[in-house]
Amino acid sequence: MPPPPRPYAIAPLHATTYRKRPAPPASDHPEEVPVDLLRNTVQPYAWGSLTALPQLMGTAPTGAPQAELWMGAHPAAPSLVVRPHGPEPLDRVIARDPVRQLGAPVLRRFGSRLPFLLKLLAADAPLSVQVHPDPAQAEAGYRRENALGVPVDAPHRTYRDPHHKPEMIVALTRFRGLCGFRPPRDGADLLDALAVPALRAHADILRAGPEEAALAEVFTAFLDPPAGLLSAVADAVAAAAGRSGPYGEDVRAYAEIARAHPGDAGLLPALMLRHVVLRPGEALYLGAGVPHAYLSGLGVEIMASSDNVLRCGLTSKHVDAAELAAVVAFEATPPRILVPREGAAGEQVYPAPVDDFRLSRLRLRAGEPPLLLAGGAPQILLCTEGGIRAEGPGSAVALRPGGSVYAPAAEDVRITGEGTVFRATVGLPPAPAAVQRTPSAGAENATDH
Repeated sequence: MPPPPRPYAIAPLHATTYRKRPAPPASDHPEEVPVDLLRNTVQPYAWGSLTALPQLMGTAPTGAPQAELWMGAHPAAPSLVVRPHGPEPLDRVIARDPVRQLGAPVLRRFGSRLPFLLKLLAADAPLSVQVHPDPAQAEAGYRRENALGVPVDAPHRTYRDPHHKPEMIVALTRFRGLCGFRPPRDGADLLDALAVPALRAHADILRAGPEEAALAEVFTAFLDPPAGLLSAVADAVAAAAGRSGPYGEDVRAYAEIARAHPGDAGLLPALMLRHVVLRPGEALYLGAGVPHAYLSGLGVEIMASSDNVLRCGLTSKHVDAAELAAVVAFEATPPRILVPREGAAGEQVYPAPVDDFRLSRLRLRAGEPPLLLAGGAPQILLCTEGGIRAEGPGSAVALRPGGSVYAPAAEDVRITGEGTVFRATVGLPPAPAAVQRTPSAGAENATDH
């Protein structure tokens, strides 16, 4: 989601930089590229939780929503790398030496930009119903709006860059959302259960037509509903939310949407989407063309670094229902709910069918040998539980939940401690997946710097 005009930045109070020895000037030892503590931006979107991120990070609530903590080099809110001479935006660090920061394979594939963005996402109210384009659609839309002379930062701009935006979210708590179309007959049964006379014709279409045509006809009609239908559906889901039945939990989710966004036409398209509940540790992958909306929960989200979001409601941001209808895939494909695959040395990898990002989870136990995370591509490590220590050349960073570090492609990283860390990197083959146990360094104790 595009950021607000003036986001604010925080540095987790519990993330402290340590050094084993004074760091020499970069010009004296250009071969050393340190592991850097990140100071990240919190986005105060209105749907964000007031307490979830502060509880995770051990900070005091501000009284304002804290929706997303961004980790990466997105130009709208790049992380700051904390160095002795002062903080510096990560995008500038990469631009100064893209080969050492990104590695040659990433540079050839994506250019001189970090292709992924990592987030902590804390939703306390429904987000917009949205879809993301595939690479060809993003490129065509970006060129089209450029040819029309629409400024890239214009509020009514739809395609803000030429990139696709696949996403994946891993639940840290129970996480709820809407994802993908219901099978047409199931959607028809849900509409009938609401007992709104004006919905009967739409239910008949869903039962009679081929899947793609039926979904397209009803979804498109719901994007521009006739007068009175929206209020009738809002009243119906509110009434049905208090009753038991096969759609009880789903209808309660739609009633929640109606309360959070009164009078918003996004409620009707939302009825056609499946209600999904993730348990902690499960992930949801969202590819191009899949309609979705997050409802509530805390999770780790990774995505291709792009701002291309096509919305049709439940938002105060730009809505382009016509373009969304042109991009959405009208198929009732089950949501891609993922569990991690066990890799080397206990690394748990969440499989994604794109090379823009790769996300894995590592659980460290006290007293175990350090883990070596091979370089070759840039990495961001995010601690979500316990205490983790990450070491690079000449530097070490101690992290607690909410703290993160950036490691360039030119360096390996050793991690120790007791807790959970998420590892975000690029999924180019061969991915920088080498994880191995190493003997304890036996180095001198780090001192607070």
